[in-house]
Amino acid sequence: MADVQPLRALHYALDRTGGLQPVVAPPYDVIYTEGRTALLEQSPYNVVAIDLPMADDGGDPYEHAASTLAEWRNDGVVVQDAQPALWPLEQEFVGPDGRSRKRRGFLARVRVEDYGPGRIRPHERTHPGPKEDRLRLTRATRVNLSPIFALYSDPAQDAWRALAAATDGPCWAETTDPDGTVNRLWRVDDMSAINMVQEALARAELLIADGHHRYETARVYADEVGGEGAHRYVLMCLVALQDQGLTVFPTHRLVRNLSQAQWDALDDALERNFTMSRLDRLEELPPAENQRLELGYLDARTRTPYRLTLRDQAVADAAMPGRSDPYRRLDTAVTEALLLKGALGLTDEQIDHLDGLGYARDDQQAIDSVLNGDYEAALFMAPTPVQRVQDVAESGESMPPKSTYFFPKVPTGMLFNPLVD
Repeated sequence: MADVQPLRALHYALDRTGGLQPVVAPPYDVIYTEGRTALLEQSPYNVVAIDLPMADDGGDPYEHAASTLAEWRNDGVVVQDAQPALWPLEQEFVGPDGRSRKRRGFLARVRVEDYGPGRIRPHERTHPGPKEDRLRLTRATRVNLSPIFALYSDPAQDAWRALAAATDGPCWAETTDPDGTVNRLWRVDDMSAINMVQEALARAELLIADGHHRYETARVYADEVGGEGAHRYVLMCLVALQDQGLTVFPTHRLVRNLSQAQWDALDDALERNFTMSRLDRLEELPPAENQRLELGYLDARTRTPYRLTLRDQAVADAAMPGRSDPYRRLDTAVTEALLLKGALGLTDEQIDHLDGLGYARDDQQAIDSVLNGDYEAALFMAPTPVQRVQDVAESGESMPPKSTYFFPKVPTGMLFNPLVD
């Protein structure tokens, strides 16, 4: 079972920073250099100064992050709570599909465990690159700067109901993301409410939705330090699988630098394994969530949109021997097995390092990437139902990279979890 605990959080002193808005940031892996600069122009205390550190003198960026955080703490810009608390978070947003929703969860610290049934499961394979960067940053700062986003099953919504009364009052802080998502954060240190949350999650299994690299980094770091202590826990934002605002959006596949032999193999695989129906409009390319396995397809040769429908599930099953039934019914897995690996011959290493492969979470971005020549073909995925994500995880497997897009992201900088007692 997952060990979920309140935390004595480190957080910004809002009277010193002008609120939380100037100092929060998106997760590190979606920020580019110009974005980092813009965030620091909002405030010199913006979290990117320590989450994406750069030493002005060319020194060690990780040590620079550690010294900057220590300076902020000494100056009272970042403070630590005297009492442990849970932190309810409400995110009001408009999704990529244009619908308005509210997603509710809470921030806590969770004991780091090996992956396994009844404890914590991953849901996607991860790219190898970022883990070393996050590990070096954790060693230097000895805090979790950004929460992992994880899911748990709570059909009666008992955990949120235990915290809901606190959300009737004024929130501790509110921020608005560049995409318009409004984040409202409350602090709950009432032990009766905390105990009710812990009882609701007493037998819960956690499924990591976003932040696999950070979780695996936390596991390595905990084992490096050894023994017991705060380093055995990691900061998480926990959301119920049954929350009405929890939605999964697709991530589309883009390919480029195809040889003539690869084009020929792709054409053959499409004709052999899929029925192809011409679409009237480019906007119809993203498939809707349904029982049939369908893809959208657009390439730079004809610039014509098509709907691909798998002819026979047995074809996909044969291409993925040893895989579970839930895995073999994923459009991302079928695309990888039959097209990316089967037709184009991409290896796991090429896929992990984006060699000839790209991703797009926005429908129009994927279309434009082909029409403007950045990529030669695009494969459009359907949204993956949350239940299917859970089914794959329960089968003991991890989905292909970028199989899901949980929106919105959880901002970095709302809270920090100290890894020393």
